[in-house]
Amino acid sequence: MTFTVGDRHDPALLAEAARLVAEVPNTRLAGRVGELVVDNARWRGVECVNLIAAEAPTSPVVRALLATEAGTRASGGHIGALSRCFPGMRYLDQLEALCVALLADLFDAEFADQRLMGGMAGCLVAFTVLARPGEHVMSLPLCAGGDSSGHLDGPAGVRGLTISAIPFDPVELTVDLDEFGRRARARRPAVVSLNQTTALFALPVREMKRIIEPWGGRLYFDGAHQAGLIAGGQYPNPLAEGADILTGSGGKTFSGPQSGMIMWNDELLSEPIVSAIFPVLTGSHQLNRVAALALAACELREFGTGYMAAVVRNARALAAALHDRGFTVIGAHRGYTDTHQVLVDVRAHGGGVVVSQTLERANIMVNKMLLPAAADVARPVSGGIRLGTTEVTRLGMGPAEMTVLAEFIARVVLAGDDPDAVAGRVREFRAAFQTLGFCFPAIGQLALTVPRQERE
Repeated sequence: MTFTVGDRHDPALLAEAARLVAEVPNTRLAGRVGELVVDNARWRGVECVNLIAAEAPTSPVVRALLATEAGTRASGGHIGALSRCFPGMRYLDQLEALCVALLADLFDAEFADQRLMGGMAGCLVAFTVLARPGEHVMSLPLCAGGDSSGHLDGPAGVRGLTISAIPFDPVELTVDLDEFGRRARARRPAVVSLNQTTALFALPVREMKRIIEPWGGRLYFDGAHQAGLIAGGQYPNPLAEGADILTGSGGKTFSGPQSGMIMWNDELLSEPIVSAIFPVLTGSHQLNRVAALALAACELREFGTGYMAAVVRNARALAAALHDRGFTVIGAHRGYTDTHQVLVDVRAHGGGVVVSQTLERANIMVNKMLLPAAADVARPVSGGIRLGTTEVTRLGMGPAEMTVLAEFIARVVLAGDDPDAVAGRVREFRAAFQTLGFCFPAIGQLALTVPRQERE
């Protein structure tokens, strides 16, 4: 058995997997599946320091809900007995309605939908609803921290949209509003799309919406990274600033299950959005995930203000500590960051790929990232690393620990210490931080284990 997947997957790993499937009994294969999950949990969940901005640990109860019986049920259709494809949904209808209400409350939105399987699906819904194939979209370029979701190789391209770059100031790390106004008035885009994978500072949503309003231009904000920060009051709510649609990831700063969400205020968008979600992009949409998303939303309502404030505080502390040790930290003149992210220029140390792989050997997880550059750069280079503080904050680390982490990173990258040796020290350091905060596991466990009549 062989697999042909071009150059997308590692052929050696696929070949070894094919060999195992061909030669190993099913019982041993099943055991291997379990071993790999356990090994990953030990390494990533216990021994490593995770500074990947796209990750956050879920609370014990959110994790438990992902394994519940609800996940076996078919959920096709919309909330309510008359709108479902299947009967037997009386409790799960209530669950989904509660999730919708929680999301609408967190984002101060009139409408919300919980069924998206991922944040990228939300992007496709937004582009489907706001623009017709062939219409013009202005999107943040990759060299401005833009995400592929707003480009030809993402949902915007799949939708058949014509895409041009939003002008971005790589020094001030924000949209060049004067140039944006000139280009937008000339092109009259149907949609302005703010999709960021590097998001250090808030974008001028209100000002951009004012510019495109005269011809009915819509503004779409992909809050994949910022959703938890918005819910926790640490990032301006794009809907309040004039965005027509806000999408987000259930993971990242939201600290819930890998999934997507979408919120909006204009009732005229409701039917197109709901119809694009079902039956176009979802059939049965994992009700266990909806339960986990609802629980994560409850945690953010309860703890989000303190949690997200601590995340931002730690990001600034980590950035300052790295700067003090000789790293070139992007945005230093603006205080480094207003979010969970830190961006470091490591071109002098081999670039983002080399540095991230070296730090992985030291049990420190960061990811390669493009650095801000002029939009006309033909081939931007991954000369940076992006760090995020959501996970370490939930594990109880504060500014003092950010200084320790900066020292570990400096020892490996600047001083050239053996990363395998540093890994042992990181493992010892991480051993003291094994308990997740900003959650109420006892309440959730009680709801899962006590019969309904006793709870009432």
